[in-house]
Amino acid sequence: MDLLQNHDITCPYCGEKNSLEIDCSSGSQEYIEDCQVCCRPINVFIDVDGIDVRLHVSHENE
Repeated sequence: MDLLQNHDITCPYCGEKNSLEIDCSSGSQEYIEDCQVCCRPINVFIDVDGIDVRLHVSHENE
């Protein structure tokens, strides 16, 4: 498994695609990333389980 992986997400506000680089060596994570298009804050939830990486994004207040 690559420790750095690129994943595409869709902004929950404007619907545009954003690319995230995920550091899988850090395990499961939760952080806020600004949309590259509309600059609104996106909650990013990353679950790393062995070789599986699951991403979930939501509005700031969800």
